[in-house]
Amino acid sequence: MTRPAPRPGAAAGPIAEATAPASAPAPASEAAPAPSSAGRRRAVPDTLWPYLLIAPTVVGITLLLAYPLVRNLLISLQHYGMAELIRGGADFAGVENYQEILRDGEFWQVARRTMWWTGINVVLIMVIGTGVALMLQRLGKRMRTLLLSGLVLAWASPVIATTTVFQWLFSSRLGVVNWLLVRLGFDSFQDYSWLAHGPAAFTVLVLLVVWQSVPFVAITLHSALTTVPAELFESARIDGAGGWRVFRSITLPLLRPVFGLLLSLEVIWVFRCFAQIWAVTGGGPGGATTTLPVYAYQVARSLHRYDLGAAAATLTVLILIAVLILHFRQMFRQEAEL
Repeated sequence: MTRPAPRPGAAAGPIAEATAPASAPAPASEAAPAPSSAGRRRAVPDTLWPYLLIAPTVVGITLLLAYPLVRNLLISLQHYGMAELIRGGADFAGVENYQEILRDGEFWQVARRTMWWTGINVVLIMVIGTGVALMLQRLGKRMRTLLLSGLVLAWASPVIATTTVFQWLFSSRLGVVNWLLVRLGFDSFQDYSWLAHGPAAFTVLVLLVVWQSVPFVAITLHSALTTVPAELFESARIDGAGGWRVFRSITLPLLRPVFGLLLSLEVIWVFRCFAQIWAVTGGGPGGATTTLPVYAYQVARSLHRYDLGAAAATLTVLILIAVLILHFRQMFRQEAEL
């Protein structure tokens, strides 16, 4: 009996399936491979990647810092008052505004006060911050965590909020400070007005700025101290070195770059301090707490001489740059001697 022939196009069983020719591959033009990541990276040259990465930072600095500085410099070289602010079209004045500011005796008085203000605050901030950082190294884990949490909260508090709290603390009639001093036997502080006397107001502002700045210095130095090998301190103590000798011979030399950076940052922050002074005293009483940033604002606000205010602000920046240059030169000279 004969087997029926298979239908056309049908498979002829397992043997036919095994011996069927494989389908021809598709042309290369029809199946284009997906572009690889290496191919995509080649679209941007390697030399451009660093510039692309820093581009957002450069743009932000240009918009937030460079443009205001340039605009302030241009205003300081013009006759720019209330009329020019409204209608525009300020005339070029050259260095007349700078000459007028430099001939003002009050400017030099304020400049000297600003130097005292910066020096007192920076010294107190660095000394107290260093002491707190060294104390953190000796505390147990729980106490160290508790103190660090308090420092972070004090540091993270908004400037105006902290300023308001200090105003309440030193209030003449309901302030906690006066109440505590009277309880301790200092009856002269009964209803004492701290902000009505120049030295007292200056002291309150110093305490406020030191309170706000010490946490940053203490936390930064504590983090730096954790990188110093503990064996160095143990060896020094075994050799009989005291706490001051260990700090002078080990801690300070090893952390000198950190101390230099913190000192520079605190000089900048304290020198340009404005919000605390203006919110508490407005530069008073009698100009006793007026610093260069406050002076520049007062000139522009009270006299509506925005050109003079811009000139005073520019001189403030130049003085700060000069102070920092002297500091950096001294710091680099000390590093070269090591």
